Amino acid sequence: LHVRSRRQRQMCIRDSAMVGPRIFSTGIILYGADGDFKATVNNMEDARSAILRTKAFGAFSVKSYNQPRRDQRQHVIKASHEQQIQVVPEGGSTFFHNMSMILDGHTGIEHNIPVANLYQDVIKLWAASKTAYTPTLIVNYGGLNGEYYWYQTTNVWEDKKLLKYTPRGIIDSRSRHRTMAPLKEYENGHILVSKDAKKLSDAGVKVNLGAHGQIQGIGAHWELWMLAQGGMTNLEALQAATINGAHYLGMEDQIGSLKEGMLADLIVLDKNPLEDIQNSNSVRYTMINGRLYDTETMNEIGNYEKSRSAFYWEMNDYAPGFDWHGETHTGCSCEVGH
Repeated sequence: LHVRSRRQRQMCIRDSAMVGPRIFSTGIILYGADGDFKATVNNMEDARSAILRTKAFGAFSVKSYNQPRRDQRQHVIKASHEQQIQVVPEGGSTFFHNMSMILDGHTGIEHNIPVANLYQDVIKLWAASKTAYTPTLIVNYGGLNGEYYWYQTTNVWEDKKLLKYTPRGIIDSRSRHRTMAPLKEYENGHILVSKDAKKLSDAGVKVNLGAHGQIQGIGAHWELWMLAQGGMTNLEALQAATINGAHYLGMEDQIGSLKEGMLADLIVLDKNPLEDIQNSNSVRYTMINGRLYDTETMNEIGNYEKSRSAFYWEMNDYAPGFDWHGETHTGCSCEVGH
């Protein structure tokens, strides 16, 4: 099944034509810079038109991105409040832009504040605003990306589970030829920013996990572990990855925790992440909407028994590469159900 757009993928997953996670999207961003999909917002009428159009196809939040003037961003926020739509912005690695976004009343700030350390003026302002924070350490502003830390300190190309679900060419091109830097630079980079996220969390700011789509499967785990590197307890980091994000979406009554009446989305781990945060990567089973999947094979099990079909890179000798022993391989995996 070849699906061209995020919207089409959402529809296919919703209609059970395709297996995948529960997906929430802001839709097309309300982009302020010139381009093919610019959202021109110069008055309340412009803002209401953009919000109503986005709400019409099901969005309950919008992403206000690079609207350069505060009055433009405030128009979007006011129009969104009228329609009970949340507004999330891109930080853009500009500190004063970030601060004005907090003052304007955005739902959250996405991407990290590009300065560290944060002091009480920022921490108290942010906490009082009830604005959330998704630092996205994996693409850290103001220092080395956190993503590079994991390429440097772990042999990603040897991760057998990751390779089951990602073409080897993607993994090899990112991980075999690595950016190497003194570890001190990471301590003064994403780890320092993570320490600021801990300060904000302690002050009452809801910090969320966001993996930016850098490398599916493992990226969210890296982001979780980096929150712990900044001093969050394992429980606090897990809350950032679950209930905080649900609250950020305004959906804490449906997702983010395990209790009666919630949507049946969960994972089953072999090891306890409260003991070691990196145990988050010991996923044995994944349940989506009450249907259970074996993460070693992606076959559905439990009430329904269904083997997955082959991925495109497993068919017709697509993109042969080297396995982790350095031996060439082609064709389908013998573990795949056809």
